[in-house]
Amino acid sequence: MNFASDNTTGAASAVLDAITAANDGARMPYGNDDLTQAVERQVREIFETDATVFLVATGSAANSLALSVMTPPYGSVLCHWTSHVYEDECGAPEFFTNGARMVPVDGAQGKLDLADLAAKAGHGAGDVHMLQPSAVSITQISELGTVYATDEIGAVAEVCRARGLKLHMDGARFANALAALDCAPADITWKAGVDVLSLGATKNGALAAEAVVFFDSDLAAEFPFRRKRGGHLFSKMRLLAAQMQAYLTDDLWLANARHANALAARMAAGLAEVPGVRFPIVNQCNMLFPVLPAAMIQGLHEAGFQFYDDRWEDGMVRLVCAFNTRETDVDAFVAEARRLAETAA
Repeated sequence: MNFASDNTTGAASAVLDAITAANDGARMPYGNDDLTQAVERQVREIFETDATVFLVATGSAANSLALSVMTPPYGSVLCHWTSHVYEDECGAPEFFTNGARMVPVDGAQGKLDLADLAAKAGHGAGDVHMLQPSAVSITQISELGTVYATDEIGAVAEVCRARGLKLHMDGARFANALAALDCAPADITWKAGVDVLSLGATKNGALAAEAVVFFDSDLAAEFPFRRKRGGHLFSKMRLLAAQMQAYLTDDLWLANARHANALAARMAAGLAEVPGVRFPIVNQCNMLFPVLPAAMIQGLHEAGFQFYDDRWEDGMVRLVCAFNTRETDVDAFVAEARRLAETAA
């Protein structure tokens, strides 16, 4: 029973069926097909604006290529120190931006502190000897499982506007945030001040499909060339488009996210009643970060449960529920944690 990540799951059956259907026959390559163009229209309809949409296959590509048109090589991208673009992209943003630096910003619960952001947004501006702050990147949901509410995004965007910076959103788990906030996609993106969104699908039911959604059309002008140069202009683009279309059709993305969120809430409620377990970070979506006794962590691993426990404060673990996580697995985890707690008492 694996709670290490929502990347450990396969793809949703509707997505696999869509790939099979799109595999039949011949279509023009490199996105010049009716399916890719239909998905681009679908995304624009969902976000209620005339956005420019590009498909890629990985979140690393979506983030790094998006940032590559938002900052010059001598610029900096301000982001939370836990963010993927800072900690987990193996230098890809720096590579694709030709040298721009990711500059970490402090903040509780995985979200940017506005005072620290404002200070760093102005640091070095106009000084030829220093990096030029150029963009801000926020993660929705954050890497600690918390959600940026609409007004919080707007507050970050206000700092960006005051300093002339562009705002990027890493939406690898965007659907989970949307399900938790129960609002329109537009409300937490372009209406709140987001310029570019990396819209994730892979973690929530796709096989390998992400989209870069430009709400600022001026930023999109050179993206086709950067996507090609970065190796993400797929010849059989229709097979990426088929995934994204199935993912967004009939609100599959939201149904999957609601399931994952609900199972995480079920796990949180169960663990909250286990002696020795505490929750320093508020559970809002499908990722939990409880602190467990060392003996409990060891016992859970020995019982066959997989999860990460070596990247945060002592005793903190990460538990992630996915679109197809089973209630029985969640209940088994909680039951084993309770048994271990009783044994240690």
